[in-house]
Amino acid sequence: MEALVSGLIILVLILLFLGSGVWVFIGLLLVSTTGLTLVLDFPPDRIGVILKKILFRSASSWELAAIPLFIWMGELIFRSDISERLFKGLTPLVARFPGGLIHTNVAGSALFAAISGSSAATTATIGKITTVELSKRGYDQSLSIGSLAGAGSLGLLIPPSIVMIIYGVLAEVSISRLFAAGIVPGLVVSGLYMAYIAARCMLNDSLAPRSARMADASSLGRAFGNLLPIIILIVLVLGAIYTGLATPSEAAAIGVASTLVMLAVLRQITWSMLRESIMGAVRTSAMVCSILVAAAFLSTAMGFMHVPQDIAKAIATLNLGPYGLIVVLAVFYVVLGLFLDGISITVMSLPITLPLILSMGFDPIWFGVFLVLMVEIGQMTPPIGFNLFVLQGLTGIPIGRVAVAALPFFGLMVIAVLFIVIWPEIALWLPGVLFDK
Repeated sequence: MEALVSGLIILVLILLFLGSGVWVFIGLLLVSTTGLTLVLDFPPDRIGVILKKILFRSASSWELAAIPLFIWMGELIFRSDISERLFKGLTPLVARFPGGLIHTNVAGSALFAAISGSSAATTATIGKITTVELSKRGYDQSLSIGSLAGAGSLGLLIPPSIVMIIYGVLAEVSISRLFAAGIVPGLVVSGLYMAYIAARCMLNDSLAPRSARMADASSLGRAFGNLLPIIILIVLVLGAIYTGLATPSEAAAIGVASTLVMLAVLRQITWSMLRESIMGAVRTSAMVCSILVAAAFLSTAMGFMHVPQDIAKAIATLNLGPYGLIVVLAVFYVVLGLFLDGISITVMSLPITLPLILSMGFDPIWFGVFLVLMVEIGQMTPPIGFNLFVLQGLTGIPIGRVAVAALPFFGLMVIAVLFIVIWPEIALWLPGVLFDK
């Protein structure tokens, strides 16, 4: 009974503080301190000692160094013309497919995700080019925006992924293996999106004008030249990780250095760009890291109150079985996605959900991919779906219409989740090939 009361108190505090509109990390700190005071009668000095230890432990985590570096890398690329080069490079490769240039939303997002790590950055960067170009060329606006809402979320799944780094740190699993686990599911999601686009456009020719001209050798050569900067960065960053030459944090440093050199060669780097990119990276990194510290404090506070253990015992008494638990967690994450961003969902839920998953015998690497897919679904779910708001800002279309356009791609992401639940090897095969030698 005490466990139930503690859990209800924490839930009410979360709804109270986060629902009041305060910054997420402040809300989490208030939930933790108030919970420890009300439930366990902890004095302020003891709470301060706990927070101090957590702060220093979180600040000294080398794995977290990858976050600001990958964010800075994305900020630099966002302010360059690499996204325009990406669109030009993909155009002759996809123009002849059913759906034509709408496929650049998916393929472009998948490639940009491999150097970004952020869903919002991927959506904004690809969207600022494709939404204008596709509209001018007569492509269906709803299908174009919906595909971008879905494909932009690949920034969380295809490595390097900031959410995966956070999950790896909190779950104490290999970030390199997590990155590898996200590649095949990311390709599966991309394939589902492109197949749907092609099928829709084959059934309705008016959705996308088809190019009548075949790509010749010269246009393919120019396409490769435009894609070369992206390809080089992907090979350098992911190649360094998967060959064992660098940790994810070291690979992030390699990525930033390579991006700076590349922009200098392309004569696009300026002092103004450096200043703006650094300030953007600092703001985003400070937000992410402050949430991580506050979430670690909340996790510790719930541990003192035995909330995760008692919830795990309560769910165990339901005799759900492994797949019953997955269904419950999927619904749980969809509901959280209505109100919270991906980072907050990950850090707040993991102390409760990870012990449940491990007790059922699921692989923590597999669960990391499952969690990221559920967070991606949240990116397309109103009222908080950030990809929807990014697209609303880019296009000026009402959020309701953007959400309706994204609905089919929401359904395809649910199908992708079903695939990895039924066939977990989709996520676990590549890490086994690369690291189990």
